[in-house]
Amino acid sequence: MKPLNYAILKYMTTVSEACTEDVMAALKGQYSTFRAFTKPAVLTALMTAQANGLVEESRFDLDENDEVRMYFRANAESIATINKYIPE
Repeated sequence: MKPLNYAILKYMTTVSEACTEDVMAALKGQYSTFRAFTKPAVLTALMTAQANGLVEESRFDLDENDEVRMYFRANAESIATINKYIPE
């Protein structure tokens, strides 16, 4: 099993965009027992990937609790980079 941060990056190569909740829903089956599988930790991983140029913020909105929900996407160049360094 890949480290959680790797799984998050690989997931981002398979979708047009995703928010923290989308990532958690997709990875829940394999990673729900990980201590770092929390909303703040997954958001931090996405924001770190953004700071490193691997994903970019695509939009934001408010969720049902009026909390800001950020969406991220990986462009073609980022997808190629992620797939080069994190094999299937």
